[in-house]
Amino acid sequence: MRWTLKPKPSEDKIKHLAQALNVEDFVAQLLVQRGIETFEEARAFFRPSLDHLHDPYLMKDMEKAVERIEKAIENEERILVFGDYDVDGTTAVSLVSSYLKSFYPHVATYIPDRYDEGYGVSFKGIDFASDNEFSLIIALDCGIKSIDHVAYAKERNIDFIICDHHRPGETLPEAVAVLDPKRADCNYPYDELCGCGIGFKLIQALGLNRNQTIEDLVPYLDLVATAIAADIVPMTGENRVLAYFGLQVINNNPRSGIKALVHQVKKKTLDITDVVFIIAPRINAAGRIKHGNHAVELLSEFNFDQAQQFASEIEKYNADRKDLDKQITKEAFQQIEQNQEQQRFTTVVFQEDWHKGVIGIVASRLIETYYRPTLVFTKSGDKYAASARSVKGFDVYNALEACSEHLEQFGGHMYAAGMTLKAENYPIFKEAFEKQVQKTIHPDQLVPEIEIDAEINFSDITPKLTRILKQFEPFGPLNMTPVFLTKNVIDTGYAKKLGAAEEHLKLFVKQNNSEGIGAIGFGLGNKIDLTTNQKAFQAAYCIDENEWNGKVSTQLRLKSIQ
Repeated sequence: MRWTLKPKPSEDKIKHLAQALNVEDFVAQLLVQRGIETFEEARAFFRPSLDHLHDPYLMKDMEKAVERIEKAIENEERILVFGDYDVDGTTAVSLVSSYLKSFYPHVATYIPDRYDEGYGVSFKGIDFASDNEFSLIIALDCGIKSIDHVAYAKERNIDFIICDHHRPGETLPEAVAVLDPKRADCNYPYDELCGCGIGFKLIQALGLNRNQTIEDLVPYLDLVATAIAADIVPMTGENRVLAYFGLQVINNNPRSGIKALVHQVKKKTLDITDVVFIIAPRINAAGRIKHGNHAVELLSEFNFDQAQQFASEIEKYNADRKDLDKQITKEAFQQIEQNQEQQRFTTVVFQEDWHKGVIGIVASRLIETYYRPTLVFTKSGDKYAASARSVKGFDVYNALEACSEHLEQFGGHMYAAGMTLKAENYPIFKEAFEKQVQKTIHPDQLVPEIEIDAEINFSDITPKLTRILKQFEPFGPLNMTPVFLTKNVIDTGYAKKLGAAEEHLKLFVKQNNSEGIGAIGFGLGNKIDLTTNQKAFQAAYCIDENEWNGKVSTQLRLKSIQ
């Protein structure tokens, strides 16, 4: 584990902001590191407002999209809302379809089958639209590269509106409208929206046409916040505003489906991390184990009793997903050891009966142990299919591109990708991928890194600081929970291991003459020897609140000690 201290911004900027906001220098430093340098920028950061959302008509093709939908409504055409089977896709489909259904009856939804149709717009989906007399398909979180599919639909007199956030290829599909801020010719001010975020901009534009205000659309933000959290898009700009207000909806007045999912959770107030670890995996489990339709049904259901029934089915899929994930991870570890591949630059494993729905999760699990680019293959029809995951700073998409002569198809982005190949090409590809990574990866990228925002003393941890840090939420990429470094830390003799396998570490620590403070280190049980006999150590940690028996206290969540 390497510890890196983030570069300190210029003293002038820090001093200027600290004075303007009346905060400590290191708090101003955290803000400047996040690109916030003026009083106005800080106010927008600490006081998110729905007024900060951009005009949806600034997005290229938005007028065409709205015009086509209005025409479909006027002519009583049938509209099919199509989306991917993951969280971003299913929330987007629920959002757009339930909005349209609130004033127009001829709307249906379609989620492709992960195993039968694969990712994105499918010919089977277009055939379904054609057989059932749909003349307009709205594709969400997919479609930016579906040139052949859109042409195929056109031959069947079906129009397409594409709402996507993935990087476009050289040519765009010939759809009526292509909404994607990553288009080179789109000047929309923010291009990091997720698929459900683009869907929200579409209903915002339709709402303006119906004299609705942004307040009328707030009830849909529980879906948008869930997608933002699950899709790991930057927590900046519009995403932060949408997630901030979406969390309020989740906590105060969620739709029946989300309420049913969090019904069992004992926490009073959910934060973005709870959305990532409680809500998102359950929505995802439907598409992984059974079918993404189950997630759309749940998220679109108004009756709470019915939603609870859907939620308990999804709970079962999630339990199945956990069992599969454990079993396959264990088998993958055995394979790496049997093949003596512990020292390679990559992890590439294959077993023909591994469940396609969980191989991406397994790839992430393997990275926790062998920190290197990882591909997990299974059999899919007569081909092999894989999910790829990468380590910080290494572009796995580029590495796959360099070996693409051995692949049938591949797609994705820097940290996650998918691919298929012919069975006979697997051994050649495995070696080519290993060589490519060995040639292009920096040795540092094979060691996990903890990025530290600032070095502070325990005496700096005041109730005021805890309050200010709470206002940094919601956290996510480009606005991560601040990590602090403190040196000369001593445990006051409370050190103990927790957990069934004694994998966690509980401490009560001091620095110099500071007051003692509780600390918990998940997965750090093996570091207990560093803390015994009043030995001084340094700690990298986040500042948390711990709620126990109705009492709230400040606690350090240890990332690492050394």
